[in-house]
Amino acid sequence: MSELEDRFRQAYRACTTFPLGHAPESPVASLRRLAAAADQLGFDDEVDSYGERGPVERLEREVAQLLGKPDAVLFVSGVMAQQAALRAWCDRTGSRRVALPDLSHLLVHEEDGPRRVHGFEMELLTVGREVPTASHLDRIPGRLGAVLVELPLRDAGCLLPTWEELVALSDAARRRGVPLHVDGARLWESQPFYDRPLPEIAGLVDSIYVSLYKGLAAPSGALVAGPEDLTAELRVWRRRLGGTLYRMTTQAVGGLVGLRDALPLMGEYVASARRLAGALEARGLRCTPSPPHTNTFLVHVEGDAETLTARLVDRMQEDRVSASWPWRPADVPGWAATEVAVAAAVSEQVADEVAQRFREMVDG
Repeated sequence: MSELEDRFRQAYRACTTFPLGHAPESPVASLRRLAAAADQLGFDDEVDSYGERGPVERLEREVAQLLGKPDAVLFVSGVMAQQAALRAWCDRTGSRRVALPDLSHLLVHEEDGPRRVHGFEMELLTVGREVPTASHLDRIPGRLGAVLVELPLRDAGCLLPTWEELVALSDAARRRGVPLHVDGARLWESQPFYDRPLPEIAGLVDSIYVSLYKGLAAPSGALVAGPEDLTAELRVWRRRLGGTLYRMTTQAVGGLVGLRDALPLMGEYVASARRLAGALEARGLRCTPSPPHTNTFLVHVEGDAETLTARLVDRMQEDRVSASWPWRPADVPGWAATEVAVAAAVSEQVADEVAQRFREMVDG
């Protein structure tokens, strides 16, 4: 960790105002909240054991019902969940070739684990800030074990394909006889963009991963939903990969709380993100995509990322307000970018105040 990163973390922990959400929670407060939630949900003496019964069973059932799938399996992490899903599909099809975007989490953030652990051969559907379509899939010859698309494509600014593009991609995969898996780490946040029921979205794909700790704000955890013969294999792979823990109570209770409390707010979070993006653009900052597809988007400005982050930290130390993450170099030389994720209801007034804060930070 660089000195500037350390300064940011210290400043963030000292902040008292979080207009976009994301207020940190101490371990004690988090565990007390989960204990109270377990009581509210009726888990006085109903415990889970090695991924079965209790809150785990209820969470898996609720997520499967929400997505319109026959079953769902709880994992301790999305990395494990998706690698298990792809491995199960590839073993069935007899091919380790997986088609996916070059910005996929599996290629950017998993330390080459999918190839080293499972022997996957990655075929690129897209390169850069472009969502995969049926035409991209058609350009990849030969037998494939699986196709993975990320909804939304996070490293492209949480970019989503249109509904028509997603339907066409689903049709193309089915004509070809290749399983279509969705990295839906932010699927909950994507549903307002399509304005369609979650089962209709999930119905286009063979399996889908969803996260518990992003939009739902659970401590950790992920699930894969799909047909029962697949989920039976996933439970075997979960054990093989060391993910069938004696207790998965915190993930399960945290997920159930998120479904109860956070999921109904996703539409407001997305509307707030669009409100904020409009205020930022009115002050000359560039947002990608415009308008945002989810509650998360990128802000681009001319400037040096380290200089902008130093100004951000100074401002946070001064007024103890956190409304931005650190800046990083953008793809275009001389420009910087930061990700904005909204997890609160943001009024026009608050959007204007946050946007003005960005403008002042850029101007120095």
